[in-house]
Amino acid sequence: MDKVVPTAAEAVADIGDRSRLAVGGFGLCGVPETLIKALLDTGATDLEVVSNNCGVDGRGLGRLLGEHRIARVVASYVGENKEFARQYLSGELEVELTPQGTLAERLRAAGSGIPAFYTVTGAGTQIAEGGLPWRYDSEGNVSIASPPKETRTFETAEGPKEFVLEEALVADYALVHAWRGDRHGNLIYRASAQNFNPPAAMAGRVTIAEVEELVEPGELDPNEIHTPGVFVHRVVALSPEQAADKMIEKRTVRPRPDSGEAEGGTK
Repeated sequence: MDKVVPTAAEAVADIGDRSRLAVGGFGLCGVPETLIKALLDTGATDLEVVSNNCGVDGRGLGRLLGEHRIARVVASYVGENKEFARQYLSGELEVELTPQGTLAERLRAAGSGIPAFYTVTGAGTQIAEGGLPWRYDSEGNVSIASPPKETRTFETAEGPKEFVLEEALVADYALVHAWRGDRHGNLIYRASAQNFNPPAAMAGRVTIAEVEELVEPGELDPNEIHTPGVFVHRVVALSPEQAADKMIEKRTVRPRPDSGEAEGGTK
């Protein structure tokens, strides 16, 4: 029942080439930064990553991307990473863009034993009809396009509507970041770090969690647990320095109302 692993390096040591990873986080919030760094050191390559986005240049999943360790990405937003755009448009990276809510549900479905589900999102678009560019060649031509998806019409309160069949995303490994966790793998995420961490944790055949504060079993209020330990296989306790390593994705400033001084703001 004690799932604590001494180091992040040991926790990710068996992640091999061509593994599919579900990774928590949104932008740079709730990203398992320490596990990603440890994975980079293993040399694993040709990875498929399922995550809301791919970090930014040099941080989060951007670390793996910058070293050309990622071959394919399933994501809903990629706008903050210039290297991501360069690799995609030059034919070095395959990208499956997925609506954000659909992506979250595909991960959750994987952990719930649901192989596929119908959603109205994407009906009547290239999401359903196919043809979205997944990979370009070096000359900018589409070399791999998304296939058409099965659709079906269901009766709704607003009348008949077309729905799209989406398949669950089961990952070989899941990497998540939690605020508090116990030795049994029960996890609590803080505030907006709940983003994609809970569904990612459910989707992994092997789920690895880094936690800012490790506590003993029984110390967490059962009513506050977001991910039950049944979904978690390995737990890594972060050092105070690792827990504090939280980069601000965007910083903006504006004049204070009553002076000419700049007032800091963050995102």
